[in-house]
Amino acid sequence: MKARLKTIILSALGAISAFGAVTYSSCSPDKCKSIVCAYGGVCKEGTCICPTGYEGFQCETIVRDKYRGVWRVFEKGSRSRSSAYEVTIDYGTNMTDMVIKNFYNKLATPVNVRVKGDTMFIPQQTVEGYEIKGMGLLSEHDLYGKNGQLKVTYSIKLPDGRVNDFGTNGLGDVSDWHK
Repeated sequence: MKARLKTIILSALGAISAFGAVTYSSCSPDKCKSIVCAYGGVCKEGTCICPTGYEGFQCETIVRDKYRGVWRVFEKGSRSRSSAYEVTIDYGTNMTDMVIKNFYNKLATPVNVRVKGDTMFIPQQTVEGYEIKGMGLLSEHDLYGKNGQLKVTYSIKLPDGRVNDFGTNGLGDVSDWHK
């Protein structure tokens, strides 16, 4: 009889514990209930997990839109004098790819870049005989506003083998771009 009473009491305690756990979890607030993530983002624990190419609290920002447009470039390389010219950054083939037109103020063929957040990556590539690689950091600027300035460091190997450097190896100045 004692063993049977013990079994009944343990079973009852187990049932009460299970009922309490279910009741507690069903009453806890759903952190994602009022959050809608844009562009296919998924809410997890109250935070949107954004697909590649999107960012923001609700994935509402298309990253490459911050870069698109005409930029005024001011630069002085390790082998070139100070110059000012314009480049255009435009969409590439997917959400993180873009192209820069008139890069180095010489190239008719666009240079391929990849963007992620506030960083623009210029993978090593050869365009019209010039070997290019580098990166840029997007920032806010007092005069040009939010996403109005790109600090670009890059090197370009000229067709004759000389390298013109723009801040990558401590040579030349960082290339300064403004919208």
